[in-house]
Amino acid sequence: MRATRIIADLRVADVEAAKSFYTDYLGLRTEEFNMGWVARYTSPDTGANVQLVTRDAAAPEDPVISVHTEDVDGAYAEAQELGYEIVHPLTTEPWGVRRFFVRAPDGTVINIVRHRD
Repeated sequence: MRATRIIADLRVADVEAAKSFYTDYLGLRTEEFNMGWVARYTSPDTGANVQLVTRDAAAPEDPVISVHTEDVDGAYAEAQELGYEIVHPLTTEPWGVRRFFVRAPDGTVINIVRHRD
């Protein structure tokens, strides 16, 4: 498994209600995407970013971070080989990402993801 990017997934009750704090106060002004239940905001100056999530649209639990990788299939196989609990199976989601959720030994749920090219 090789992580290429890690993004915090913050649980919020309402993306639109929370948005101004992150965009105005923290300066994460670029909205990379907004699907209503999840949105990513990034600083145009530094690249710092965060994802706001109300509830994952397809998985039974919410992750606390999203770890991007070039080889999500290999990461999935490695997680299985190591005996880690798979919370959400390897899936190509309708919005185009290929991902799975794995539970770290400390209980943290992590979204391992590869975005479409």
